[in-house]
Amino acid sequence: MKTNRIYSFLFMLWCLSLSAIAQTEWHNPMDTAVPYIGGRAWNAEIGNHSFNRMPDRFEAIMPKSVWSLQRQCAGLSVRFVSNSKNITVRYGLAFNADGNRNMAPLNHSGVDLYGKTADGDYHWIGTHMSWKWKSSNIDTISMRWERLSPPSSKSRGIEYVLYLPSYNGLKYVEIGVDKGAQFQFLHESAERPVVVYGSSIIQGASPSRPGLMITNLVQRELGYPVVNLGFSGSARIETPLFDAMSEIDARAFVIDPMPNSFKLERDTIINRTKRGVYKLRSKSEAPILLVEAHGMADKVFRPDIEAMYRKGDGYLHEAYQQLQAEGVKGLYYLPHSEIDMQDNDMMEGSHPNDLGNRVYADAYEKKLREMLREDEWNRRYPPVTQRRDGCYEWMARHNAVIALNHTTDPEILLIGNSITHFWGGNPQMGVNNGGAAWSKTFGKRRVTNMGFGWDRIENVFWRIYHGELEGCSPRHICLLIGINNYADKPEDIAQGIVDLAALIRERQPQAKLHIIKIYPARNREEKVARINQLLEAKLVCDDHTDLLDFNKSLLLPDGSGKIDPQFFCNDGLHPNEKGYTLIGKQLKKHLK
Repeated sequence: MKTNRIYSFLFMLWCLSLSAIAQTEWHNPMDTAVPYIGGRAWNAEIGNHSFNRMPDRFEAIMPKSVWSLQRQCAGLSVRFVSNSKNITVRYGLAFNADGNRNMAPLNHSGVDLYGKTADGDYHWIGTHMSWKWKSSNIDTISMRWERLSPPSSKSRGIEYVLYLPSYNGLKYVEIGVDKGAQFQFLHESAERPVVVYGSSIIQGASPSRPGLMITNLVQRELGYPVVNLGFSGSARIETPLFDAMSEIDARAFVIDPMPNSFKLERDTIINRTKRGVYKLRSKSEAPILLVEAHGMADKVFRPDIEAMYRKGDGYLHEAYQQLQAEGVKGLYYLPHSEIDMQDNDMMEGSHPNDLGNRVYADAYEKKLREMLREDEWNRRYPPVTQRRDGCYEWMARHNAVIALNHTTDPEILLIGNSITHFWGGNPQMGVNNGGAAWSKTFGKRRVTNMGFGWDRIENVFWRIYHGELEGCSPRHICLLIGINNYADKPEDIAQGIVDLAALIRERQPQAKLHIIKIYPARNREEKVARINQLLEAKLVCDDHTDLLDFNKSLLLPDGSGKIDPQFFCNDGLHPNEKGYTLIGKQLKKHLK
């Protein structure tokens, strides 16, 4: 009888689950000309007819094995926002899910879901065995995340990233949410990506799930889009791969084929490596990283394999030295000693497990920070995204700013938080409190409004590191930031603004940089004044940097130091139309 009750209970849960799925609304990331697929260098060209990693025109030039493997979705992802309490993903596999000798189905053919807090922190979400999966089935697979309870911003939804299978292709994928729930797809950051070319290790063998792949770890933790060009058994420094990669406007190239190339002849490794580097350098100034094969975890008992790997690495290092001697700039090298595998880091000796992928990703991240100067990130305000403001989508605005700065040749950039965002101009997203004042101030001048509601100093650091100052040469840049860091120490806020000023000057040395003192806010006047005093003491002004103070006109004339409410909205923080008119009249004098 007890057994029957258990079966009845399980049957009831199964019926409830089916009922819940029946109330699901489905969304397809391919239902648009430029699909919502991240991690793909040719996303617009490939379009919505396949989940391939390369466009069809490459089929004629790629080795057959590479062309077959590019149909697998390694490194691809889908981003979306939803406030649904339940999320279901259903998809059809392009290939049979059986047959991989050292990978479980969840790794090679599963999907993996991460959520992001309002302050930009990623957290993994488990299915807890809620899936429908038949081994060897290439029809519909479904995975379900139930009873989600986000830690913040519940009403406006959470940003998610769904990683697609590393060792299988897809015929389709759909994301289901509760009927009536909010849902919106997002494109990943429109900045230049990091491009990684490598072996099965890069493609995704053999962590336990896709989110733990090396390139996906790097993508989450550095924040850059990462293009995975890992090909199992086929990374042999092939010339067509470098020809293809040279088309990509990359932030950095990582060349990591040695786990499959170490048996090649000396001249082959040297010549192919040099030819590939020169091909990339002919089209791009992006830094290039050459990577040795990882350290061998079982070298104590298999010194023969260790010796073969190191012999191949020696030839790669020769190529590196020759390229350096020939004057190739922006070339970096990652030795095997910095990918130091220990006994418990490998699956079967050739592929890293979860621990080994962590070792690999750590080595990549350390070197990429060096290459991209990210070791200079502000320690008090490490760069991070955010999604605190309900009136717009932060990542969509980031992408809009990048597009605008690349296409309009702006004369003026205004960088800040909601005080700048809500003034007006383009891109148009969210509240507009000062449209008439904007027109009076800027007229027909080309201006990009780079204000983001609820941004803090750390968010502006992220935006600058992630492409918002690229593709343009403005005459003037205005920076107003810091009020949303109000809870921090005044010394930290002032120094953070000074550090941002230095970063902006480095990225846009021709522009006149106007640092604007933080505007007063109701019940915050005294601390804001202290921050501004420290800012004035710390900031070094010169012919290209000045410090602007509009605050006297925003305060009551009675000397109390309190805001004059006629210039502010009811919140005592954001200027109203009258306030923006006053500010604009003073700012305009400095923008000649």
